[in-house]
Amino acid sequence: MNDARATARAAVDSRAVTDWWSTSVSDIEPGVVRLRGYPVESLIGEVSFAEMIWLMLRGELPAPHQARLLEMTLVAAVDHGPQAPSIAAARMAATCGVGLNGAVATGVNLLGDVHGGAGQQCLEILVSLRRSCDSGRTSVPEAVAELLAEYKAAGRFVPGFGHRFHPRDPRRDPLLEAVRAEADAGTVDGGHLEVALELEAQLATGRPRPVPMNIDGATAVVHAELGFEPELARGLFVLSRSVGILAHAWEEHGAGRRIKGPIPPPLLPTYTGPAPREPKSTSRERHK
Repeated sequence: MNDARATARAAVDSRAVTDWWSTSVSDIEPGVVRLRGYPVESLIGEVSFAEMIWLMLRGELPAPHQARLLEMTLVAAVDHGPQAPSIAAARMAATCGVGLNGAVATGVNLLGDVHGGAGQQCLEILVSLRRSCDSGRTSVPEAVAELLAEYKAAGRFVPGFGHRFHPRDPRRDPLLEAVRAEADAGTVDGGHLEVALELEAQLATGRPRPVPMNIDGATAVVHAELGFEPELARGLFVLSRSVGILAHAWEEHGAGRRIKGPIPPPLLPTYTGPAPREPKSTSRERHK
């Protein structure tokens, strides 16, 4: 028994390699931190945070245009004020006495399929439509028309288009113009941008007002042109928005307010239950 313990202790002391965890992301030893093969000291001060994100997720450092487009999406999606449930929830949590990490986690955990997931959903659509067109089975206008007919028949909205707050999302144009510039330069394909613009054009047909791309649609175009998987695109949105959530939670934490609910105290929620009433008999009377 003592020999076995000694052997186990020696293995720990020698930092023996084990397959308990296996990762290609980082290589950590005493005095050594390598990320995707690069010593961390060679990266510090030499790469931007957007470049670092690309390296960690994709395994290689990005080309300048890739880093530039990725950084644009991270900046664009960073915040949308307390109108966004994730921001409001983080601020409310901060007034309840939880730590800053708890308040941030509260906001991040609200980013789901409905709030925060439209970018992933739109990216899935763009990739699917582009694949159909590239196969030669259909043209872009035909593929878009078929998809919109399916969505209309099912009573579904197309994710990534229209906004409950902005008639035209101010974040749309800078992102799409950047993709167009890169497509003209030949650094990205531009095919997903073509599909998204056709979707936007056909969505406006027969409507009194256009239905322009929102932040989710615009970032989906960028992520598609950069080759990100849809699930990872949602992660990038969460990463970006978590900065805004952190800023709001920190601001609310410093304000010193306590237990701030979702509506101001003078206002009451709409009650939809029975009218005021009294029990016909008390519990004691019913059991006599």
